[in-house]
Amino acid sequence: MSLFKNVRYTGLAVWGILFAIAITYAAPEAFAAAGDAKKGEAIYQKRCWWCHGKKGGADGPAAPFLIPPPRDFTLGMYKYKTSDPKAEIPRDEDLFREITNGMPGTGMPAWNDILKDQDRWDVVAYIKSLTDLFGKTPNPAQIDVSKKIKSSADSIAKGKQAFQTAKCYECHGQLGKGDLTKKLKEDSGIRVWPRNLTKPWTFRGGYTAEDIYARVSNGIPNTPMPSFAADATSSGKLSVEDRWHVVNYVMSLAEPTSQVKDGENVVKGLKRDAMPKDENDAAWGEAQSTAFFMVPQIVQKDRFFTPANDLVKVKAFYNENEIALLLEWDDRTKSIPGDPTAELIAWDTIAPDMIAVQTPVVLPSGSEKPYFGHGDGSHTVSMMAWNSGTTAAPAVGSMMLYTGTGKRTPGDAAAAGFTSSGSYKDGTWKVMMKRKLVTANKDKETQIEAGRFIPIAFANWDGSNGEGGSKHTMTSWNWLFLQPPTGKEVYLVPLLVLILLAGGQLLAAKFLEKNRK
Repeated sequence: MSLFKNVRYTGLAVWGILFAIAITYAAPEAFAAAGDAKKGEAIYQKRCWWCHGKKGGADGPAAPFLIPPPRDFTLGMYKYKTSDPKAEIPRDEDLFREITNGMPGTGMPAWNDILKDQDRWDVVAYIKSLTDLFGKTPNPAQIDVSKKIKSSADSIAKGKQAFQTAKCYECHGQLGKGDLTKKLKEDSGIRVWPRNLTKPWTFRGGYTAEDIYARVSNGIPNTPMPSFAADATSSGKLSVEDRWHVVNYVMSLAEPTSQVKDGENVVKGLKRDAMPKDENDAAWGEAQSTAFFMVPQIVQKDRFFTPANDLVKVKAFYNENEIALLLEWDDRTKSIPGDPTAELIAWDTIAPDMIAVQTPVVLPSGSEKPYFGHGDGSHTVSMMAWNSGTTAAPAVGSMMLYTGTGKRTPGDAAAAGFTSSGSYKDGTWKVMMKRKLVTANKDKETQIEAGRFIPIAFANWDGSNGEGGSKHTMTSWNWLFLQPPTGKEVYLVPLLVLILLAGGQLLAAKFLEKNRK
């Protein structure tokens, strides 16, 4: 009897465990249906109303500072959905995912670290209650992905052709960098930029093959991104097969070197006798690239909240006399005031594109560095800058000294041997800056030494995005390190140690052999 009880209780325990596992991995619909709108409202009023408004009308106190603006839940219109193309509303799972993961490049953060799963489902239930659209239709079916085509060279080639046939390049550019050929805006009149397809981690609706297929099939409502779902014979549309080929082509465009890596904040300069002749010199392929996030300047007036560019990649070479920096960043527009095409694409006013590099004049001996925003009264910074120019004036480089915001004096570019050049192609700017390592003006220019960590910071202006003056993106202090060349001792010392160890082992063996005798 006791054995029977043990078996019975063991069986119940197993069933309990299996039930728990089933609940844990159950389809999300089960949780969606269990969302409590009343509980969700309490969470919403604590966490969400600052942007989305008290009643979901996208009129919270933070809303005027956000581009794109927060979602208006009263309209029931959502951009990113994985429901069947014929459905007008997103799936509950789509809302849950956006709350969970947030949306890169927007003010919408990920809430998975703060809100439990059930809390997020409760919020889904509440925001659905803010419009009557969801009440009329059950949770729609998911888009059919059963005909997914595996990526291959052949599929990618077909996708590239379909990309051309559907004229995707008009917005996304020939190489997917988002270098558009026309001004884009949402139905509401808000300016929008096409997605840079080489940076899939910035996709707001996810970047799995299934996610991208849903975007191509459903489009993005209220934006210029249309749905391409149709039969193969439909004009301007793409068949199921061609959409999967486009997905594979888009995924092939990813550029890992454009992704910032955690913990990597050092520009590592390599020694090279001959400096590159310009920014397009093939020699730059030998240099190591380091990517840095660019964030909006919101510290000083006029503050800036609506950036278009978010990253710069930097390489460095040096020799006995000079240092050369290559700065590369994706920019959807070549901003040249006076150029009809550039002015047509610019949203409002247009200014030249610009990049700047900042270093302290006096290198810090400890942890103290100048204020990263143009230095301060006790710590002067030197700035090298490059400006794309206008149709009336060519691109130009300059050097300046700053002792605080607005406190600028010209630097001596000639004495520093400063030169610069830049070019734009397929959505990317490349700019090379060169200067002497050591100058005669030690009180006015940074003296650059190999083998020493030198603070360095960057700033960028997109002239077609209304950026100029204090309105720009920037980094805080990072590091420049010119790697000393590898000396002979690097090889001789380990070899000497190896010889000594081998010799020691030989002597020990002879000593042991002698003692045995």
